[in-house]
Amino acid sequence: AGRWHWNHSTDAFVLTSLFNDSQMHLILFSMVVLVYILAVASNAALVLLIWADARLHTPMYFLLSQLSFLDIFFTSVTVPKMIVAFLFGWTSISFRGCGAQMFFFMFLGAAECLLLALMAYDRYVAICSPLHYPVIMRRQVCLFMVVAAWLGGSLNASIQTSLTLKFPYCGSRKIAHFFCEVPSLLKLACADTEAYKQVLFVTGVVVLLVPIAFITTSYALILVAVLKMHSMEGRQKALATCSSHLMVVNLFYGPLVYTYMLPASYHSPGQDDVVSVFYTVLTPLLNPVIYSLRNKEVVGAMKKVIGRCGAGMPG
Repeated sequence: AGRWHWNHSTDAFVLTSLFNDSQMHLILFSMVVLVYILAVASNAALVLLIWADARLHTPMYFLLSQLSFLDIFFTSVTVPKMIVAFLFGWTSISFRGCGAQMFFFMFLGAAECLLLALMAYDRYVAICSPLHYPVIMRRQVCLFMVVAAWLGGSLNASIQTSLTLKFPYCGSRKIAHFFCEVPSLLKLACADTEAYKQVLFVTGVVVLLVPIAFITTSYALILVAVLKMHSMEGRQKALATCSSHLMVVNLFYGPLVYTYMLPASYHSPGQDDVVSVFYTVLTPLLNPVIYSLRNKEVVGAMKKVIGRCGAGMPG
């Protein structure tokens, strides 16, 4: 297979830019940069807020801080490279750089999928077994959940990256995408990738559909428990904490199912770019916004911090 490979050490892939030099594209590019800065800043603020406020030292907020932590890195795997490519025309990416970007993208993406499923379990325990909640969701269990999500993500990324990079890439080096994503890279392989596409589909089932089934089951049980509640206030509180999580789940899983589970005939490069921008840039911004606006505890903690800052400023 050696003769098939072009020289990985000196050659590189070329990423296509999302934007051209037109006025409209300049506005779109500026919006993406702004959304990226806001996404990183809002997630970092949420992590600091949860860390700083003792009232938010609960399993739910611990898992939420991990979600924000993942989002900061998840969006940073692709967007800075895209910004540099547009501003300076540095569209090439080395073979190793491409492999690293692919690995971290899939590692963080899969870890987030698993973490969102575990967050659904946290809501299930809180609503269906409130008396046992402190025992079931004790600190060691929460840490184990987070470690399991990280390990699951790294295992998924290791398998997929090593298999993708094993293929010979001897033709065009132009990736029709703004970052190194597996489906886009496979189109450039000059070998039969059908068997690997089946492996990709199976890992997609494990990383996407199994957690979705787990989340659906958790929420079906939660719904049954909520309907049995006599207090209207209790029902509303339970549904409020769950609705935030459900919105985030739909925003994150929807585009990933489209990218990794739908057959190639349903895809076009333009659509793929839009969907990818959605889950690499927009979703990481929306997560902290959804959780912050819909949770009284977070809003209360924010007011407290703002109040402190206001009091500390020289009048």
